[in-house]
Amino acid sequence: MTTSARLHVSKEFPAMLERIDALGASVEANADAADKLGRLTDDTAQSLLATGIVRASLPANLGGDEFAPRQLIQTIERLSYYDAAAGWTMMALQMTGATAAYLGAVAVAELFPDVIGGNHALLSGQGTQPGRAVPVDGGYLVSGEWQFASGVALATHIHSATLVEGTGEPRVVAMPKSKVHLVDNWDVLGLRATSSIDYHCTDVFVPHTYTYPATTMVPVNGGAVYGLGIVNMSTIMHTGWALGVGRRLLDELKLYASKKSGTFNAAVDTAQFYAEYANAEARLRAARAWAMQVWQGSEETLDAGELLSTEQETLIRLVLNHVTWTVHDVGQTVHRWAATTAIRRGLIDRFLRDLGTGTQHITSGPLVLQNCGKWLSGAHPEAHWEFLDLAG
Repeated sequence: MTTSARLHVSKEFPAMLERIDALGASVEANADAADKLGRLTDDTAQSLLATGIVRASLPANLGGDEFAPRQLIQTIERLSYYDAAAGWTMMALQMTGATAAYLGAVAVAELFPDVIGGNHALLSGQGTQPGRAVPVDGGYLVSGEWQFASGVALATHIHSATLVEGTGEPRVVAMPKSKVHLVDNWDVLGLRATSSIDYHCTDVFVPHTYTYPATTMVPVNGGAVYGLGIVNMSTIMHTGWALGVGRRLLDELKLYASKKSGTFNAAVDTAQFYAEYANAEARLRAARAWAMQVWQGSEETLDAGELLSTEQETLIRLVLNHVTWTVHDVGQTVHRWAATTAIRRGLIDRFLRDLGTGTQHITSGPLVLQNCGKWLSGAHPEAHWEFLDLAG
């Protein structure tokens, strides 16, 4: 099976990074207020949306920029460097592009009438806890309870995983946010500004054209990148987020050390600190290099008009797990050497709290790691990936 187009590498990528950098100081300045507010401040949210960052994942034929995987990784990495919660929020909204790639023509025309002009839907939702879709004439009656709708405060629509009653087929459905009940229950330690609340609905009619098979790797819109499918698209974003958070934490530790060096009994003036900092740098840089290497190979496969092999799908999941937990270990190093600065309200404390919450995402969980090992070890050579599980 092949995709219909070669990989699109956007010329907008350098300009996107420049626009993010230009907002960096403002995003940082508003981060503490957003943490207390439970969502991004209006100023940060609107400024980031104005950069066109959501267009990065939208199909080019709809007016989007359709970034290649490594471009998406670096985009989310750059924003997450300034604020982990802002990076996570925009990371979640990037999945708007995946929905646009797989929806039917009627839905796309209504949801994405003018992408270049900024007139398009923003979608948030959850894909790992399916609801129920009962087939009816023209569509489905959708019911269910979902969690962790990151970025929903900015969304206009919800996209959610369901299982079709009678067949068990997994389908993603998209509906206006006004059709679901939002539950204000995001009371957590980290990623507080992502507004990752729960939501539910009962018997909401969703037209068939506003749904698509959750396991599809055949896009209706856009090029080869959408041959990855929604789960693999998600791994791109989470990889970028972890890399940005890890880089910022190490840079903050370096800044802390420069201020403390030479003071009374400064722990950062010891050989042990130097060795642990060097080890953290090596691990983070090695994890990033391997991530880029794996995604480069995946890009070459997509550009050839082919779908990823099971080995490649395994490696991009393993890369995400490795990057996430490498950054977690980097965070532990920062926490240990930043001493009481790491426990007082401030940038290091906020990034550590956000990191601790981000590592709990299902895509970096132990079951995915176990499935990667199961395939790579040869225990199930004929298996293939369906969402985060091995099947067959």
